[in-house]
Amino acid sequence: MPPLPSHESTRSVAPPPPPELTPAADAAARGPTAGADAAADRAALAQGTEESVAAQLDESAAQLKQAASLSPFAPLSVPVFRMLWLTWVAANTCMWMNDVAAAWLMTTLTSSPILVALVQSASTLPVFLLGLPSGALADILDRRRYFIATQFWVAAVALVLCGFILAGGMTAPLLLALTFANGIGLAMRWPVFAAIVPELVSRPQLPAALALNGVAMNASRIIGPLLAGAIIASAGSAWVFVLNAVLSVLSGLVIMRWKRTHVPSPLGREKLPSAMRVGVQFVRQSPRMRAVLWRISIFFLHATALLALLPLLARGLEGGGAGTFTLLLASMGAGAITAAMFLPRLRQAMARDVLVMRGTMLQAAATGVMAVAPNVYVAVPAMFVAGMAWITTANSLSVSAQLALPNWVRARGMSIYQMAIMGATAFGAAVWGQVATVSDVHISLGIAAGTGVVAMALVQRLVADRSLEEDLSPSSAFTAPVADVPPGSGHVVITIEYFIDPARAAEFRAAMQESRRSRLRQGALGWQLLHDIGQPARYVERIEDESWTEHLRRFDRVTASDVALRDRKLAFHVGDAPPQVTRWTVES
Repeated sequence: MPPLPSHESTRSVAPPPPPELTPAADAAARGPTAGADAAADRAALAQGTEESVAAQLDESAAQLKQAASLSPFAPLSVPVFRMLWLTWVAANTCMWMNDVAAAWLMTTLTSSPILVALVQSASTLPVFLLGLPSGALADILDRRRYFIATQFWVAAVALVLCGFILAGGMTAPLLLALTFANGIGLAMRWPVFAAIVPELVSRPQLPAALALNGVAMNASRIIGPLLAGAIIASAGSAWVFVLNAVLSVLSGLVIMRWKRTHVPSPLGREKLPSAMRVGVQFVRQSPRMRAVLWRISIFFLHATALLALLPLLARGLEGGGAGTFTLLLASMGAGAITAAMFLPRLRQAMARDVLVMRGTMLQAAATGVMAVAPNVYVAVPAMFVAGMAWITTANSLSVSAQLALPNWVRARGMSIYQMAIMGATAFGAAVWGQVATVSDVHISLGIAAGTGVVAMALVQRLVADRSLEEDLSPSSAFTAPVADVPPGSGHVVITIEYFIDPARAAEFRAAMQESRRSRLRQGALGWQLLHDIGQPARYVERIEDESWTEHLRRFDRVTASDVALRDRKLAFHVGDAPPQVTRWTVES
C-alpha cells in the first residue's frame, strides 16, 4: 500500500505478545534435563488445572451475566435509565390524559364534528411539522437542558389551559391553539429522548431498552384515559390539566438530577438550517435507514386502519359502546406489554426482516378477525394479538434505526423515523376511512389486511437491506487541517488525486460510490469523481463543503467504517507518493 495522504494518518498498533508455553510444552523444549524438575512440573500442572477450572467458572459467570443483560428488564438495573424511564411513563400518561380531556372539553364547547376531530389533528400535527427541527436542536444543544425545557413547556401549557377553564374563558379556537402548543412540546420531546437512550445503556441492552419504551407507551395508553375519565367524572376537565402540570414539573425536576456532562464542539454550534440539511442528507445516503423507513411506513400505513376505524367497530359489536372501545384499546396495550417480555428471545431466534414480515402477517390476521368479529369475546383476543404484532414490528425497526445512526446525528435521524410513522399513520387513516365511506368498515379492514402483507413482501424484496452493519464508533484517525489564515465566507472545495491501474477501474469506481455516500452523510454539499481524458490512470475526487467550519466538522464525524473505506481506496492507488490533497476556496 502507498503512503497515506497527510490528512488521513493512522496510528500504529503494536502486535500482541506471543502466547506463553504451557508447562508440558516448556518441559519438552528443555529436553532431558526436565526430568529433575518433574515435581515442579506436576505442581505447575496442578496449578494449571486449577487455573483452567477457575477460567471455566469465570466463563460460566460471564455467560450468566450476558444472559442477564439480555433480560427484558435488564436496562432498569441502570439507575439513570430507570429514573428517566419513569419520567417517560409519566410524560406519556400526561399526553393521553391531555388528549382525552381536550376531546371531551371540545364536546362541551361545540357540537361541530369537524372541530371535535381537529383536536386530534392539533395534537399530532406538530410532531409531523416540527420533527426535523426538533431533532436538529436535540443534536446541537445540550440534550439534558433541552429535555428539561420540553417538560416545563408542557407544564406551562397545561397551566394556561387550566387557568382559562377556571376563568370561564375557554373557546373552541383557543382550545385548538393550546392543544397545538401542547403538541409542540411533544414534538420537541420525542427526538431528544430517543437520542438519549443509547447513551444510558450498553449496546446489547439497547433492544430491551427500546422495548421498555414501548411498554411505557402502551401502559400509559391504558392508564392515561382511565385516569382522565375518572377525574373528569368526579372533579371536571380542569383538574386533568392541573395534574398534567404537576406531573410535568415533577418530571422536569427529576431530569435535573441527571448529571450529564455536555461537551460543546470547539467549532461552535451548527446553524439550524445546515443541521437539518445534514440530517436529511445522512438518511438519504444511508441504505440501512432507507430500508427501515420504507418498512415502518408500509407497516403503519396499513396497520393504522384498525385504530382509525376502531370506534366504529366497537359501536357495531353486540352491546358495544364507549366502554367497549376502552376495553379494546386496553387489550391492545396489554398485548404489547406482554410481547415486550419475549422480544429478546424472538430477536435471537429470527432475523430482522423475518420478524418484521411475521409481525406484519400477525397484524393482518388480527385485523381480518376484527373485520368479522361479532362480539367482544372474539374482538378482545384479536386486539391482544394486534398489540403483540404492533410492538414486535415497531421495536425491531426502531432498533435497526438506532443502530444505523451515529451519535452526532441520532436525534435528527430518529425524528425523521418518527415523521415517517406520523405521516404514514395520517395518510393511512384518511385512505382507509375513505374506503370505508364508499364501501363499509369491514371491507376496508379486509383490504388493509391483505394489501399490508403484499406491500411488505414487495418492499422487502425491492428495498433489500444488503449492506453490512457498519462500525459507527467515532474515530480520530483523520487529522483535521490547519490553515494559517482560515478562509472566511464561501464554499470550500477539496480535491484528492488518485492514480489507478486501468484494469481495476471498475472496482475503484464501485469503492468511490461508497466514498460518495460517506462524504455526503458527513455533511458535504456535493461530490464528483473526475476522470482525466488524456491520462486514463488519473482520477480526481472532488468534495464541496458549505464553509471552512463545516469542512472541519466532517473530521469530527469520521467513524471506524470511514477509516476502513479510506484504506480500501488507498489500496487502488499505484503512485509512489500518496494521493495529493488540495483545498480551495470558491471566490464569488
